Amino acid sequence: MEQKAVLFDMDGVLVNSEEWMMKSAVEALEEWGVHASKQDFRPFIGAGEARFVGGVAEKYGVPYVPEMKTRAYQVYGRNVAGQHIACPHVRETIQALRADGWRIAVCSSADVVKVRINVRQLGMTFDDFDLVLSGDSVERKKPFPDIFLRAAADLCVPPERCVVVEDAVNGILAARAAGMRSIGMTTSFTAEQFRQLAEPTYIVDDLAEIPPLLVSTR
Repeated sequence: MEQKAVLFDMDGVLVNSEEWMMKSAVEALEEWGVHASKQDFRPFIGAGEARFVGGVAEKYGVPYVPEMKTRAYQVYGRNVAGQHIACPHVRETIQALRADGWRIAVCSSADVVKVRINVRQLGMTFDDFDLVLSGDSVERKKPFPDIFLRAAADLCVPPERCVVVEDAVNGILAARAAGMRSIGMTTSFTAEQFRQLAEPTYIVDDLAEIPPLLVSTR
């Protein structure tokens, strides 16, 4: 049987982290005199934290430096400690997909330090996935398709047999560029916004909707 894979984004898909990351980035940028709001970060969701933090800093006329991202991650780790940020039905969804023969990967634009924090918050380890790729794994971040193509190659699964699960327009655009089907989760963008800006193959509100959807369309 030909291999098939589901490539999950992390933030906004497996963990409800976007609001926490925006809050943390606001706090971090205050140290550089940037008085941002959480809404300033929405256009940069899914593009990697350097762009996420740097795009907002530049909007306020402050040049981005890598220390901004490092500090945002430190604040994020402190803020989510002890919080329940796992999206509903993560384990059940992964188990159901595995039972149907899907390989499971995480493909996050965030640096590995943040991916580790989030996986820990799920009560899981990297060994619970067939592959974990972070923003450190590729030079070009989403909306470029590089991370998804790298995952397909590493898993030995053809791109057309991969399905990407994303909460961000940038991620859906990257999936399309990779020649993969995509599922847009409405945690960061509405269904209408997805349809207007990215046209994912499917749109869901909850991870639990994914296994029956993919089993019926394999």
